[in-house]
Amino acid sequence: MTRTFEIPDLKRGPQGSIAEADRALREEAHAPLDEIPVGEATSKTQIIAIYGKGGIGKSFTLANLSHMMAEQGKRVLLIGCDPKSDTTSLLFGGKACPTIIETSTRKRLAGEEVTVSDVCFKRGGVFAMELGGPEVGRGCGGRGIIHGFETLEKLGFHDWDFDYVLLDFLGDVVCGGFGLPIARDMCQKVIVVGSNDLQSLYVANNVCSAVEYFRKLGGNVGVAGMVVNKDDGSGEAAAFAAAVGIPVLASIPADDDLRKKSANYQIVGTAAGPWGELFGQLADQVGLAPPQKPAPLTQDGLLALFDSKDTGGDFVLVPATQEDMRGKLGVARESLEVVYDDA
Repeated sequence: MTRTFEIPDLKRGPQGSIAEADRALREEAHAPLDEIPVGEATSKTQIIAIYGKGGIGKSFTLANLSHMMAEQGKRVLLIGCDPKSDTTSLLFGGKACPTIIETSTRKRLAGEEVTVSDVCFKRGGVFAMELGGPEVGRGCGGRGIIHGFETLEKLGFHDWDFDYVLLDFLGDVVCGGFGLPIARDMCQKVIVVGSNDLQSLYVANNVCSAVEYFRKLGGNVGVAGMVVNKDDGSGEAAAFAAAVGIPVLASIPADDDLRKKSANYQIVGTAAGPWGELFGQLADQVGLAPPQKPAPLTQDGLLALFDSKDTGGDFVLVPATQEDMRGKLGVARESLEVVYDDA
């Protein structure tokens, strides 16, 4: 069951002193989220949240995946939920897509309402939009996501007719607005994008931990699988997927042709190109893979996937002492311990 949701308004920060702005930001970051009411879905839409480390290739993967799904006759809505607002850049040939946050702000100041045509654009059968984020130092990115979803509600999100809604989320932080799909059952399943490097698998493991936590609280979201991007064949990402109990949906090779085409904003997720079969299989897997309950690894378990000479996994922690901490300022102090003479 897809759940509907209602997001509270963001409050604009006050104009004035730095201290006042800092106080407002702190209050905003610590303000509790309102409870989100749930209701029956009005369509058969499958909502999938894709998480991954910043720069791992989520946007590349999603632009080509959504394009391939559209070629297969599916109605697809791609929503960028990363403050960098780069999810749709490849799909639109590098052109920046007006974000919901900046557009709604501009429209509000002009006394106008945001329309779908202001924020949603299409190419090759894919409909796409960017939620956006606040300017640096002027708000919380997670709450920007919340504001974006609230605007989607007003635009009629739950009455739209799509086969798939793909949500591109930054996985480095799985809290607040960034964790909404998992925490509030806003999607049916999660897919993680990673590579054969420790940092991307650390982020993937964090996402699995978040899913496990909220399932213990009664949530229904699961991890459907992992897409290995820039796969060099070393196998750490596949080993991670096996260890946490999720399948590898596709391995996209570290290929120079893919790198060049991505850099030039060329779509490769098409049956007309050499990579069509790969993305066609990924599209099938994404649609059919059931959500799984992952078993996240400990930090030591994650390090064990790699050779210790590369990660320092065999390092032994040496405790510090008070003498170490005082350094040259340390002075010997007479003990207050009472020593009794032998009777």
